Amino acid sequence: MTDRRKYNLEFKKQAVDLYTSGGGSMDSVADELGIPHSTFSRWCIQMLRNPESAFPGHGNIPKGQVIIKTLERELERTRRERDILKKALAIFSREPKIDLDL
Repeated sequence: MTDRRKYNLEFKKQAVDLYTSGGGSMDSVADELGIPHSTFSRWCIQMLRNPESAFPGHGNIPKGQVIIKTLERELERTRRERDILKKALAIFSREPKIDLDL
């Protein structure tokens, strides 16, 4: 089993910039940097399609996912608040027990 190399975000962007600025063909840039051709091709496609959310993972979450996560957290907080209010309403709406044995 081979170890997968991990490339940081900055390296990926610089590699794609090298190719797009005329630094050679895709294959020659991949060879020069020691990156598998299929990996480098995928990076280039991701950058061309959506540069702002290219290379998701490792903290680079697409904007749509950030919004979804924020809304999920807010929904969970609202549900907890609702449950607390339901319990409080149940407690305060009970009729007090009157002890007639004085």
